[in-house]
Amino acid sequence: MKLMSTNYQSWGRFPQASQRDYQLQWRTLPIPDISNTILPYGLGRSYGDVCLNDGGSIITTRSLDHFISFDTDTGILCCEAGVSLAEILDLFVPKGWFLPTTPGTKFVTVGGAIANDVHGKNHHKAGTFGCNVPQFELVRSNGERLLCSPTSNPEYYAATIGGLGLTGLITWAEIQLKPIHHRAMQSELIQFSGLEEFFEISANSDQLYDYTVAWVDCGSQGEALGRGIFFRGNHVTEEEIPANWQVPSRTLTMPMDLPSFTLNKWTVSAFNWAYYNKQSSKVIKELVDYNPFFYPLDAILHWNRMYGKRGFLQYQFVVSYADHRIIRDILQVIAASGSSSFLAVLKTFGDLKSPGMLSFPRPGVTLALDFPIKGAATFELLERLDAMVREADGVVYPCKDARLSARNFQAHYPQWTEFSKYIDPRFSSSFWRRVTRI
Repeated sequence: MKLMSTNYQSWGRFPQASQRDYQLQWRTLPIPDISNTILPYGLGRSYGDVCLNDGGSIITTRSLDHFISFDTDTGILCCEAGVSLAEILDLFVPKGWFLPTTPGTKFVTVGGAIANDVHGKNHHKAGTFGCNVPQFELVRSNGERLLCSPTSNPEYYAATIGGLGLTGLITWAEIQLKPIHHRAMQSELIQFSGLEEFFEISANSDQLYDYTVAWVDCGSQGEALGRGIFFRGNHVTEEEIPANWQVPSRTLTMPMDLPSFTLNKWTVSAFNWAYYNKQSSKVIKELVDYNPFFYPLDAILHWNRMYGKRGFLQYQFVVSYADHRIIRDILQVIAASGSSSFLAVLKTFGDLKSPGMLSFPRPGVTLALDFPIKGAATFELLERLDAMVREADGVVYPCKDARLSARNFQAHYPQWTEFSKYIDPRFSSSFWRRVTRI
C-alpha cells in the first residue's frame, strides 16, 4: 500500500474534500489498516461526492489494471477492477467485441461502473452494467473475500451493484462482452420540434435500434419547448462493413478553467440555437466511428474546466412513463429561471430490472442536466426540481448528485435501511453521510 499526495476530486469539482490517498498495488493484498474511514476511488468521473470521503481516506484502484482471462466462445472477460472501459475497448474492439453497455464516458473503471451501476443508450435492450456482470470478488475490511454472483453471496451481489463503493472493495469482475463486426456505427440524427414528437420517435426507435438518446434545448420556450435532436444507431452488420475506415484521433483539450461568466444564459442559448439548427435536413444518416457516437465529450480532454473553478452540478432523474408530462413542467421551470443547461440528455429506460439493490434505472423517462454553479440561485433551482421529482414519485441518480437532502434521498430510496446492513463497517463516503446523517 502506497500513500499518495495527489489531490483527488469529483468530475463536477464540487464539493471540495480533504482526504488521505492510498494506492492499492495488488488485488491479493488486504485492505490497509487505516484509522479513519475508507472508500475506493477509480478515475473520479462521478459528478458529485459519491467518490469523495472528506476527513477520511480513499484507496485508489488504478493499479489494479490487469486483464485476467477471456473466453472467446462465451465472450466473458475477467479483469481487475481498476481496468478502464477505454482499455477494454482498445483491446477488444479490434478483436470483434464491445461493451455490453456503456455510459457517456469510457474513462471509468470497471469497479466504478459496477458500484454506480451505470447505464447507456441501450438500456432498453441490455439493461444496466450490473445486468451484464456474472460475478466479482468483494474484499471486506476484516480480510474476508466473497465471491459474489446471483447464486453465491447473492445479498452482497445485489448490495454491491449500485452500492456506491460502500460494501467493500471490488478486486476483479467478469463482464459479458457482445460480438460486433466492425468499430463503425450506422447512425441517424433526427430533429424534433417538441416532446410529443420525441416520444413518438423514441417509441418507434426502441424497436429497431439498439442505441437511442436525445439532446434537448433547455432554453427553448413556447411552441419550441422541448425541441432537440434524437440520436439512434446500431453496430454495422457484416454486409455493411466499410472498405476503408479512418479512426478519429483526439486533438482537443481544455487547457485551463474558463472564467465563471463564460457560460451564461446568453451564451448557452446561442449554443443551443446553433446546435439545434446545425442540420441541413430533418434526418441525417451517416456512418460514424464508435468513439464520437458513444463518447463525444471524451474528445475534449478536461472538458469539465469549461465550467470554471466553481465547478458544476449534474442533475439526473427518472419518472415513470405515465407521468412524463413532468418533463415538460421541469423544462418550463428551467427555461423560466434563465439557468439553461448546457448539456441536456433525454432517454426512455426499458423494463429490464437491475440486480442492484440501490440501482437508479427503472422503467420510465430520464433527463440528465448540468448547471454551472452560480451561487444560491443554482441550489434553489435544484431544490425546486427535487420537489417536482418527488411529487411525481421519481428518483434522483446518486452517482451524479452533490447536494440532495437526506429527506429526499430516503424518500427516493426507502430500501436504504436494508442496504445499510451490507455496508462494510470501515467504509464511508461524503455522499452517504450527507444523505443518511450517519
